[in-house]
Amino acid sequence: MSNSIVFDPPGSHSSLAPDRDETAMRKRHPEIGTTAVFASEWRPLCALQAIVPEWRLLAARTSEPNIFYQPAFALAAAAAFAPDAGAILVWADPERRTLVGLFPVRIERHRYGPRFPILAGWTHSYAPLGVPLVDRDLVEPVVGSFLDHVSADPDLPSIVLLRFIPQDGAFASALDRALGRRGGRSALFGRHQRALLAPFGDRGRYLDRSVGSRRRKEFRRQRRRLAQAGPVTLSTAVAAADAGPALCDFLDLEAKGWKGRRGTAAAGHAHIRRFIETAIPALATDGLAQVHRLLVAERPVAAAITFTDADQAWFFKIAYDESLAWASPGVQLTLDLTAALLGNTAIKRADSCATEHHPMIDHLWRERLTLGDWLVSGCAAAPAFAFACRLERLRRAAIRMAKRLRDRTGL
Repeated sequence: MSNSIVFDPPGSHSSLAPDRDETAMRKRHPEIGTTAVFASEWRPLCALQAIVPEWRLLAARTSEPNIFYQPAFALAAAAAFAPDAGAILVWADPERRTLVGLFPVRIERHRYGPRFPILAGWTHSYAPLGVPLVDRDLVEPVVGSFLDHVSADPDLPSIVLLRFIPQDGAFASALDRALGRRGGRSALFGRHQRALLAPFGDRGRYLDRSVGSRRRKEFRRQRRRLAQAGPVTLSTAVAAADAGPALCDFLDLEAKGWKGRRGTAAAGHAHIRRFIETAIPALATDGLAQVHRLLVAERPVAAAITFTDADQAWFFKIAYDESLAWASPGVQLTLDLTAALLGNTAIKRADSCATEHHPMIDHLWRERLTLGDWLVSGCAAAPAFAFACRLERLRRAAIRMAKRLRDRTGL
């Protein structure tokens, strides 16, 4: 189902963008005059290959970059994890078809039971960020168009759960304002922080300040011990042709480590391995992915995958040779990558993609990215929304209890 909506552009309401933002918006979007006409529609993710050029243009001008919603990554992930996922697309000026919003979502029919489906922002275990792609000059009206589409489409649940949303970002602010203007409802769940590299001041001294002289001395001692077996070098694959062989080393190291023993290594699952081997070279082709290896006498002892998009980076995955744990090869590679990120002044911040209170990266990257899950509705009746909030709280409490039981029993 599709909807067409007319919005005043940013700048026409005091609560929206100031005049200078309106001028910038009109320079980038000359098709938008005194009013902006938006058309929204639902499409299956697997059908979005047809609009990849428009999708890439939107990703280049989005208010908050999200590498996991880049077409090369999202299309490969959808095939592996969610063939039923879709996206609500928002177009400005239906005649010229300028894509200004892309909201990957799927209907979750069993989160609270089959009688109470919700619409969930699409994330998965390999995509720890759920902020949609929204044109940076049209954030609030595009978010409003998304909410109005959900409210108007009888085939979609009226309650939406948007996961892993940065709390200090433009999208969260626009969502809050758009809900306020519509008399909508929202509740925040799962607020947490993860390590972020966001250096201010002297980038060259960042590691000295964050790690401290004593630990730096210990890391240098470990490096010297590694070097006793041969030269220690950092190899970075940036071209798609080089990413394939480097990925093989990453997958091999991961499979031989604790993830392999637990059964969660990518190489142990054909659909996940296929996703990784499809998405990473495709992103590398677009200049968005790199595979790094720490080599000792040409032998890979640690490997990591990082992404870059605009002025942001993501530390996606890391694996290391656990037989060399005495030398902390994973930390050694992380230190090298941190130094490289600090040396690239085009990168303003890097997301660790790690869990909260991570025992390694938290002690190296000292800034924090605050995220949360928004349960929202633009039209659901208050009792229904209150019931959904209660169910969400109960569900999360049950998960916490199950995790505590698992930790105590070791199962």
